[in-house]
Amino acid sequence: MRLLICEYVTGGGFLGRPLPPSLVREGDMMLAALVKDVAALGGIEVSSVRDARLGGVDLPATFRTLGQQDDPWQVWQDAIETVDAVWPIAPETGGALTRLSELVLAARCVLIGSSPAAVSLATSKRATAERLAEDGITVVPTVSAATALRDGLPPARDGWVVKPDDGAGAEATQLFRRPDDVLRWLESTPKRNLIVQPYIEGTAASLSMLCQNGQARLLSCNRQDIALESGAFRFRGSVVGGLEQRRSLLEPLAAAVAAAMPELWGYAGVDFIDSAGGPVVLEVNPRLTTSYVGLGRALGINPAALVLDLLERDLRMIERPFRVGVERVDVMALHGRGTNAFGICAPARRNFARGDAETRRRRFASEIPAPTKGGRVRKGACPPRDAVDKARRASAA
Repeated sequence: MRLLICEYVTGGGFLGRPLPPSLVREGDMMLAALVKDVAALGGIEVSSVRDARLGGVDLPATFRTLGQQDDPWQVWQDAIETVDAVWPIAPETGGALTRLSELVLAARCVLIGSSPAAVSLATSKRATAERLAEDGITVVPTVSAATALRDGLPPARDGWVVKPDDGAGAEATQLFRRPDDVLRWLESTPKRNLIVQPYIEGTAASLSMLCQNGQARLLSCNRQDIALESGAFRFRGSVVGGLEQRRSLLEPLAAAVAAAMPELWGYAGVDFIDSAGGPVVLEVNPRLTTSYVGLGRALGINPAALVLDLLERDLRMIERPFRVGVERVDVMALHGRGTNAFGICAPARRNFARGDAETRRRRFASEIPAPTKGGRVRKGACPPRDAVDKARRASAA
């Protein structure tokens, strides 16, 4: 199988514009983790794209370099037409992920990700909150800036958060404690696609899960490291598996989100606040999130194999890990003390012994069949080519 992994930020999405350091770090980390996971499966020819300003990377993939004279969308389209499947990693901002997903389907390639309809819905935090609330899921009240200026701010005890409706990675997310301050800021800010939410006290958290046909398999419950600096939020990383003690409460939440958004497919993330009254959903990410970087080490399995396995198998046949370790992902110090080249920190503790991890690896490997050169099934490798062809025909129908 020929697979293109298209990471938007590091792959040319910011040509002609300054590269945002925080998004570059996160993009590089997700790209490296995914390329290595896919390459480890064997039998998959991996290609990708790279902004020339960032220099090369030592990864098991073939890269096409984009210079300032290139049109990234044309380069991506040309690359898509040479492969069997595409795994996009892109922010929802400005409809980037929706457009990229549509390009894949238009080329009759297999899209390793959620449908454009699901991505389009998740692009708007306000629309997502409305959809989830309709299904009885507790969400943070979300109104547009225009509504807040016209009808007043939503009720809040501890302040208000203002952010782009389609933002990613705590981009331009600010906290105001006094109503006069937030209203004055909204009035003086150039008209943008902003939303206003009450600030909710609690633990910033996320879910990493697999989705298929309205079903979900919760992989890990994570704590997020988000700092408040001079009134602005800053995403610093996550602790994958850092909220596993809340799994019994969060598994029904994962199932409810997938049921409310049945076109989610593959890996998806849910950001929420674990408040005193329970989880309050902030947004749904229909794509890889930064927590993916530590997921394989936390689970003791290859998460890319689980996603690709969904091309031919029902999600309900995939058992969840019976234990989850703890891995810290630090986006602020890729080469800093305590981290490796991909931002993985040495875990503060292990929730499983080495023997348990090896048992889990063998257990999951036995669940993932793929053909060998002789046509027999070898377990623990990449999905069969006929599964890719079948999915490709379905996407073209």
